[in-house]
Amino acid sequence: MSATFNEQSARSNLVFGLGAEEYAIDIALVQELRGYDQVTRLANAPDYLKGVINLRGVIVPLIDLRIRLGLAVPTYNATTVVIILATPEHTTGIVVDSVADVVNLEPGQIKPAPQLRHGASEYVLAIASVEQRMLIMLDIGAMLRGLTTEPEALAA
Repeated sequence: MSATFNEQSARSNLVFGLGAEEYAIDIALVQELRGYDQVTRLANAPDYLKGVINLRGVIVPLIDLRIRLGLAVPTYNATTVVIILATPEHTTGIVVDSVADVVNLEPGQIKPAPQLRHGASEYVLAIASVEQRMLIMLDIGAMLRGLTTEPEALAA
C-alpha cells in the first residue's frame, strides 16, 4: 500500500461527493466527466453495476460507488456525475453524487487511513486534510479490480 500511497500523494486528485462525505481519486485515471444518463441494464448483474453505456463505440460498465461502498440508497438528479476512468485493464464509469474540484495535496496533508477489518476500508489509501475538509483518498484501481469483466461476458 505504501507505494500506491506515495504515488497518490504526488499527484493531483479529483474530489467528488457521495452523500455528506468527500472522496478523492488520482486524476491521472480520469478520462472525462459526464452527466448521468440512460444506461442499458444487464440481467443478473450485481446491484452496484448500474449497466453499460456506449461511449463513442466503447461499451463502458457503470459502477455506482454509493451502492458499492454500502452508503444510503442513491438518488439520481442533475448533479449526479459519471466519472469515466481509464485504467490499464479497461475503461469503467463510476457514478457519484457530485464533483467538487481538483486539489493538489502536499505530503503533510495526507495521513494513513485507520486499519479497519471489514467493509470498504480496504480501498481507502489515506485521509487528507485540506483547510476544513477531510478527503477520503480511494484506491479506485483496487476497488475496480475484479468488479467488472469484459461487457460481452456480463451479457452472456
